[in-house]
Amino acid sequence: MAEGFNQAFADVAFALQSDPDDDVTLDGDRLLVKGRLFAYLDGSALVVDLPAPRSADLIERGVAQPATGSTAATGAWTAITAEDDWPELASEAHQFVGEPAVGRDS
Repeated sequence: MAEGFNQAFADVAFALQSDPDDDVTLDGDRLLVKGRLFAYLDGSALVVDLPAPRSADLIERGVAQPATGSTAATGAWTAITAEDDWPELASEAHQFVGEPAVGRDS
């Protein structure tokens, strides 16, 4: 996974940990919401878990690539190398993974 310090990742992590919900934790190079992985640093790419249609759109437009590795088989994990896109997409992943599934609140 991580090969060293990445300021862009540190900035994204800080912003998400400062969120008023106080539900994001940093575990090395991984970001978790309520204990569930939603983003991690893989070399020079941020890998995020997004809804399949959003992931497909980003890949089709050349903004991202499909993630490879163990997480790729468990959902629509997407790798983004453009650091300018990291805050927006990490926030989307945080919201997507952090939302309870329908019916789990009752």
